[in-house]
Amino acid sequence: MQAKLKLMFLAGLVSAAFVPAVFAAPASDIAGSSSDQQVGPIEAVARQAWREDMAQIATPADGCYHASYPSIVWQQISCRNLPARAHSVPHYYLFGAPQTAGNGNDYTLQSGSHLITKAVGSFPTVTGVTSEKGVGVAAYGDGGILGANEYSLQINSQFTSTTTACKSKSGCTVWQQFVYAPDYEVQGEAAVFMQNWLIGYGSSRCPSGFASDGEGDCYGNSSAATAPDVKATSLASMVLTGTAASGGNDTAVLTYDGEAYSASQKDSTLYLSQVWNTVEYNIVGNAGGSEAQFNSGSSITVNVAVTDGSTAAPSCVADSGTTGESNNLNLGSCTASSGSTPSIKFTESN
Repeated sequence: MQAKLKLMFLAGLVSAAFVPAVFAAPASDIAGSSSDQQVGPIEAVARQAWREDMAQIATPADGCYHASYPSIVWQQISCRNLPARAHSVPHYYLFGAPQTAGNGNDYTLQSGSHLITKAVGSFPTVTGVTSEKGVGVAAYGDGGILGANEYSLQINSQFTSTTTACKSKSGCTVWQQFVYAPDYEVQGEAAVFMQNWLIGYGSSRCPSGFASDGEGDCYGNSSAATAPDVKATSLASMVLTGTAASGGNDTAVLTYDGEAYSASQKDSTLYLSQVWNTVEYNIVGNAGGSEAQFNSGSSITVNVAVTDGSTAAPSCVADSGTTGESNNLNLGSCTASSGSTPSIKFTESN
């Protein structure tokens, strides 16, 4: 990855509105699996309610967990350690970059003075999506995990705030990502995990648990829960949740149809709970600055809702994304809503 001028942004988030009842996915929507079955509209509504419940139920401790519909009890599963290899990249300002979603050109939810404890990202409406593939972006060295159905779902914090995780390094800020990524390390298996960054840590050796990206930043992965590879045609039935708990655990949760997978780490990894006020959520390329390329005629509604102790509508901030990955969809308008879970919602299409 070539060195480029970093442009930091503050940003914002979207609401988990009701997903239409037509999201029951056929077995072909899980790569390499035949466990999913077609269900009727009533069952689909019940599963949607279950997914929303699982997004609210904390795991018993740190580690990795799984739950299957209709049970709402998390069962501990083995975690897998992810190597510091394939990773997402922070947004760098690229002159002449395409103005499609991602790589900074994205909406974020900004909660102002209220600290976020939970963010829930979903896709309430998905139309016209028949295929997706991950493609390289020349400005990032054509890196990433490329090919058919290679993408990632990312809930990203702002990267303009510092905590004690920076160890008083001047100019250092923290950035945390909650990620679902197919074929991440293991072909045919997806990973649910968190990626942690110390942006601008400098030339000194990275702390234990972090590796250098060669650009003065340090990054590391939490342990990961293994989940199915889900095709991008099933976005409407996927929900990604990120939580940060002061003195406790930060957790990434992916729910798909009747399955839920979670991975957690100590909040003291980055102390995100002390500074989290901005959220970006989208489907983008799978690491390395890559792009998720959808077929022509695709349209997706993105919804992000947060819990921040307020009922006021957040700010919906344009051109403020933090991830370097992108997709080939053009952003539409964004609206912000108040309520018990303040949110933003926007469309993207080609």
